[in-house]
Amino acid sequence: MEDLKRRKIALQMPPKPAPHIFDWLIEIGLTEAAGMGAVPISSRELAAWQSNTCVRLAPWEARLIRELSKAYLAEGRRAEDETCPPPWGAPVTAHDREIEEAQLRSLLG
Repeated sequence: MEDLKRRKIALQMPPKPAPHIFDWLIEIGLTEAAGMGAVPISSRELAAWQSNTCVRLAPWEARLIRELSKAYLAEGRRAEDETCPPPWGAPVTAHDREIEEAQLRSLLG
């Protein structure tokens, strides 16, 4: 983030048409812990959250929250590859690649 600010690159974020859904997702937790790592939010966890907060999710909201949790995990796993581009940026162009390679050559000599 600091590098982007220093290079004066604006962070491009996708539109957020239903901010309450994202707020609930963050409140519930993006994922659940499981025996071998993180898993998507379960229906059981959603039901417990609804019971504890007295918020009643519409079926489509519950499905969307679970899908967002799945997408978050999938992107996290995809991002483990060092060549994975950031999800908020524009696709990497040949020109971008040339600039990065030139910077790397100048550092390595």
